[in-house]
Amino acid sequence: MARIGYARVSTGEQNLDLQLDALKQAKCNKIFIDDGISALANSRPGFSKSLARLRSGDSLVLWKMDRAFRSLRHALDVLDRFERDGIDFVDLTEGIDTSTPMGRCFFQIRNAFGELERNLISERTKAGLAAAQKRGVKLGRPCALSSKQIFDARRRKSAGEDMAVIAAQSGVSARTLYRAVNGR
Repeated sequence: MARIGYARVSTGEQNLDLQLDALKQAKCNKIFIDDGISALANSRPGFSKSLARLRSGDSLVLWKMDRAFRSLRHALDVLDRFERDGIDFVDLTEGIDTSTPMGRCFFQIRNAFGELERNLISERTKAGLAAAQKRGVKLGRPCALSSKQIFDARRRKSAGEDMAVIAAQSGVSARTLYRAVNGR
């Protein structure tokens, strides 16, 4: 009966230490990680390897449930497989252990609320971006060229100069220059 640990962080700025320390303290036999990979990513090699390693009687151990599942459907599909194969799930932070009926219930409820939380965050983000656009805020990265550089590039283009030369002298790619000159 092995305890297989899984840890994940979404960005390079985040640190795995807290999760790894907890998984080691929980006496995991093997720990798989995904560093800099979103939970929504279709390919998470560490998570796939952790699932492949599990056998009947084993447990998948996580520091926190949101480290593993993309959606409620994904969590329930994994739980179905675990129940079918005799595998347990343990969430260290939230005290969920699917070896008990109450643990399975909490697993389902927690994942439903996790999906709700992700959906609410997405909805608020979209609403905030729409409100900012309505106020005239220009979204996206700032233009790599100043308005003076764009004016100069347009003048030089009209005079027949090669855009690649203008771009190189301006320190940007030809594609960036074309977008700026054409107002995109």
